[in-house]
Amino acid sequence: MKEIQRDFYLNQLIKKDGNGQIKVITGIKESGKSYLLRKIFYQYLLKYNDKDHILYIPLDIKENEPFLDGNKFIEYVKSLVKDDKKYYLLIDEIQKMEDFVPVLNTFLYEDNIEVYVTGSNANLLSKDIVTEFRGRGDEIHVYPLSFREYMSVFEGDQYEGYEQYSIYGGLPYTLSYETDNERSEYLKNLFKETYIRDIVERNHITNVDELNELLNIISSQIGSLTNPHNLQNVFKSEKNIMLSDKTISKYLDCFEDAFLITKAQRYNIKGKKYINSPYKYYFEDLGLRNAWLNFRQIDKGHIMENIIYNELLRRGYNVDVGVVDVSQTGSDKVRSKQQYEVDFICNLGSKRIYIQSSYEITNQEKELQERKSLVNIDDSFKKIIIVGDVSKPRMDEKGIITMGIYYFLLNEDSLD
Repeated sequence: MKEIQRDFYLNQLIKKDGNGQIKVITGIKESGKSYLLRKIFYQYLLKYNDKDHILYIPLDIKENEPFLDGNKFIEYVKSLVKDDKKYYLLIDEIQKMEDFVPVLNTFLYEDNIEVYVTGSNANLLSKDIVTEFRGRGDEIHVYPLSFREYMSVFEGDQYEGYEQYSIYGGLPYTLSYETDNERSEYLKNLFKETYIRDIVERNHITNVDELNELLNIISSQIGSLTNPHNLQNVFKSEKNIMLSDKTISKYLDCFEDAFLITKAQRYNIKGKKYINSPYKYYFEDLGLRNAWLNFRQIDKGHIMENIIYNELLRRGYNVDVGVVDVSQTGSDKVRSKQQYEVDFICNLGSKRIYIQSSYEITNQEKELQERKSLVNIDDSFKKIIIVGDVSKPRMDEKGIITMGIYYFLLNEDSLD
């Protein structure tokens, strides 16, 4: 397999050089964090620096076990710093070190050391970045392969690529397998033996069956509105299991902290306020989601919606799901309020885009349904419908743009 060039993340690491902060690379397990640090970024640094000034220390190998002791680690690193020139300290799997935050903070006082670290879960890293790095932690979140990255090494056309990508997801290692059966077994074993075990052990969960059942439900409901109370009712009515909404909320937090799922909040566009509940949940990698369900539920519409959501996050947008309240007068001249859903409200600085995801628009009625919410938004921000074909962007008389999923995914500037 050809090397996957993850220039999007490499450029982020390059831009953050010299910013006086600890650069923390987070992301789902097997998403390519370590490869980015030890191979792509390391090779880039070698072009401009002496090898002795690039200190790569993986903490997940046997020979480095002594350095899991913070004091020994600090002593070791300082012994390698021989002069006043800049050193790059690249630490892989920092969460293996029990009390790593004060250790990393120590290097903030060394003017000639740039620190880059990887870690595997938000519970250990994201919260620490905000609260314990004294405002000097800078997170770079690595997502599974985008479709554009996937196609850069996929041996086939874009249609075959999208079909495989939508089923087996974007974890880089799936591309090294030759058969669907090998990809399936890899993902199923990875989920069970790595993700679930890690979540259970880290959060001291005793009832694994309930955790697994919740994951079954969430996996079957991607892109659907829900909340802990609704899920509690599902457990009671469909599973005959009494599970409190607090426990469900805790389990959902565990899935989020492991980067398995992401929660999208609802926002009332005209009321300009967030709606506390319900939410939508999406999987950070669809291959893992599909593997958990044994590849039984491959709903192309919901999967495309999840792919769009992940791509928007990767491009740096803050993404909510939207609600538009519309007052209507019926034939009986009685006014009523109707709510319409907007799949995604995407914000990036002063930029905003409204997006609808529709895998198929088979008739005029379906088209009117998809446009209904967008035409009732009374602002001038861009409005887009993404459909499941190869069409290039076209704008209608209302200023609504329609574009195909392939164009959206394969062109980095497709929303500009």
